[in-house]
Amino acid sequence: MDTGKLYIVPTPVGNLEDMTFRAINVLKEVDLILAEDTRTSGVLLKHFDIHTPMRSHHKFNEHQTCGAIVDAIEGGQRIALISDAGTPGISDPGFMLSRACRERGVTVECLPGATAFVPALVASGLPCDRFVFEGFLPLKKGRASRLAFLAADPRTTIIYESPLRLARTLRQLCETFGCHRKAAVCREISKLHETVLRDTLGSLSDYFSSNQAKGEIVIVIEGCSEGAADRS
Repeated sequence: MDTGKLYIVPTPVGNLEDMTFRAINVLKEVDLILAEDTRTSGVLLKHFDIHTPMRSHHKFNEHQTCGAIVDAIEGGQRIALISDAGTPGISDPGFMLSRACRERGVTVECLPGATAFVPALVASGLPCDRFVFEGFLPLKKGRASRLAFLAADPRTTIIYESPLRLARTLRQLCETFGCHRKAAVCREISKLHETVLRDTLGSLSDYFSSNQAKGEIVIVIEGCSEGAADRS
């Protein structure tokens, strides 16, 4: 393994067996693992018998710690970055550290691996050739204008959402995209209780208004076609 490098390592979004052999080997061989939550990642490391030292790196401390981490890598340390689930930087901490390394000429190697939105997109039955990944929508400021912009996009739209906000978001999607737009609500990707519900936004909104969702949620929405934005 090379010295003085940042490894960005995806971890399973559900089933631990989705971990790649390469990811396990990198985590065993680096000098330090940066984890979003050391308690969550501790379960993963124990499962794969990984004993590499671990330190917290999350959205609340990354502004303060990025500089020192890059210094350590420039000094020859091999450091791996992981999040609680999926690929760091995709709606998780990671971008800031990756950018800091690039700006200072430090090598960054990102391993391919798990992320929730790709299996959700494929399982939705909606077009996969062109899509926009939106991640989490703004909670307040800019939310309405962002929804209006996405409603007019001909590409399939992918959104992450909290189960506590799902019913409200589906109602807003109905109001903006139109209740007849096809969609899928995917939850607990790669976990024991994985489910994919495919229907119109109107039907999905009605269902989740009276059925509380649990687990991680991905919403996949059909792109705009002629007249689709005007139907409700």
